[in-house]
Amino acid sequence: MHARRDDAIDREMWRDGVETRMYASAPTGARQLTVFEQWCASGNGAPLHVHAVEEVLRIIEGEAEVIVGDARQLCSGGTTIVIPAGIVHGFTNTSSATLRVLAILAAPIFEARYLMPERDVRRWTP
Repeated sequence: MHARRDDAIDREMWRDGVETRMYASAPTGARQLTVFEQWCASGNGAPLHVHAVEEVLRIIEGEAEVIVGDARQLCSGGTTIVIPAGIVHGFTNTSSATLRVLAILAAPIFEARYLMPERDVRRWTP
């Protein structure tokens, strides 16, 4: 068993205005998923990107404009979005308060292709 309290896990600065805390991935023994939480300052979030696997994004607190494919929607705390594999998506904090989101990906390593600027990102490898 791999058990850790949240306060024992450091937050990483992924990009300006976005802090991330990783709960489960390959380095923690996960074999089929990645779970992380993010805190996004106003105007920040995740730029458009795509994963080869399905993702579940849960808005815990705050408000965000979420883009999935051609759809755009304002979402607030208590909203869960299922993002199919291979679909371009992203989100932006639309309020002045911090946006808090939980993300679950169906792979133990976070891999994404960002669109602008185009680049591949891989995190939490063993």
